[in-house]
Amino acid sequence: MISKRKMITIDEELCNGCGECVPACEEGALAIVDGKAKLVKEIYCDGLGACLGDCPTGALKVEVREAEDFDPNAVAEHLKAQGRSVPDHMPSPESLRINEQAPGGPRPMGGCPGSAVQSLSPCGQANIPTQNTGGASALTHWPVQLRLVPPTAPFLKGADLLLTADCVPVAMPSYHSEFLNGRVVVMGCPKFDNQMEYVEKLAAILSESKLNSITVMEMEVPCCASMSAILAEAVKRSGKQVDTNRVTVSRTGQVIADVKLQF
Repeated sequence: MISKRKMITIDEELCNGCGECVPACEEGALAIVDGKAKLVKEIYCDGLGACLGDCPTGALKVEVREAEDFDPNAVAEHLKAQGRSVPDHMPSPESLRINEQAPGGPRPMGGCPGSAVQSLSPCGQANIPTQNTGGASALTHWPVQLRLVPPTAPFLKGADLLLTADCVPVAMPSYHSEFLNGRVVVMGCPKFDNQMEYVEKLAAILSESKLNSITVMEMEVPCCASMSAILAEAVKRSGKQVDTNRVTVSRTGQVIADVKLQF
C-alpha cells in the first residue's frame, strides 16, 4: 500500500560512504552501494530516524512523502537472510502513516501557534536553575508537550530533561520546586498518545541534544509505567546513553520510588 509517511532521504553530495548508518538501522534498510549510502527498499524503512545521529556529515534526513508501507514481516525475512537479529518491537504500518484528515490538519505535521518555541527564563536563557519560592513557576520554556517539542529546540541542548507523565504535576503539589526547578520538561500520556511517536521523538532528542541527564516521572498506576519503557526503546534506537532516574509518584502526590535506570 502507498501512503504518506516519514522516510529516510540521503543527500549523496554529503554522504562520504563511511557506512556508520548501516549498522545503526536495525531494520537493515540502508546499504553502501558504489561508495554511497542507499535505501535498500522503502518497505524496510520505518522512518523513525534512529540512524540520523550516526551520520557524521548530516547526509541523512527524514522527510514526509508518498511511499510503500513499512512491512515488519519483510524486515524480519530480510534480517534473517543477512544473519542479523530481528528487533523485539517494530511499529505497525498504520502507526506510521500521516493522517491527512486529522482535526487541525495532517499529523504529525502541523502549524499550531501554541507550538512556537519560546524561552520563558530571565534574559532569554533556558535550563538555568532559579530560586522558586512562594509557589512561583519554574518553567523555563515552551512548548512542553513531547509531540510539539522539536528535537533541535535550543533549550534541549545539554539539558537535564524531565520526562513527565501528564498526571504527575496534578497529583504532586511540589512538582515545580522539587523536580522542575533547573530542568527542562517534556510531557505526555503513554496510555492515550501514540507510543511510537514518542519513541521517535525521544530518539531524535537523544541524537540531537547531548542531554546531561534524564529524570522520568510516572504515576503508580500500571498504564503510566510504559513511559520508562518508551524511553528505553528510544535510548536503544538512538544509541545514546544518558544518566537516567525513574521517579514513581503516588495518587496522593508522594514519591514512592526513585531508582537509577540501566538501559
